[in-house]
Amino acid sequence: MEIVYASLRRRHPGEATETNEAAEAVDALWAHADPSDGLQHASAQSAPDRIDLLLYMLSRDRSDQPDAVHRAHSLIYRSHRTSPLLRRCYLPPEPQPVDHATR
Repeated sequence: MEIVYASLRRRHPGEATETNEAAEAVDALWAHADPSDGLQHASAQSAPDRIDLLLYMLSRDRSDQPDAVHRAHSLIYRSHRTSPLLRRCYLPPEPQPVDHATR
């Protein structure tokens, strides 16, 4: 099991958080999770300038599978792209850096 911490920056820092915002963010993650993501548990906490996410991911079985950070980033990206709440309240995740060592 690996734990990945991530956050999305709020589009308009300092605005009041929406009711149940953290729960809706977690729901969006679960709605877009694929079995290959290996998501086991997720939690979120809203802050004035961001939302913090903790994703508990299964460790990869084989070395040819993406690591937990890449799988979490992909899941957060998909969730942000399709969730009205995440798109409305938060900036998209920054692009995942390319790891040239694994290419």
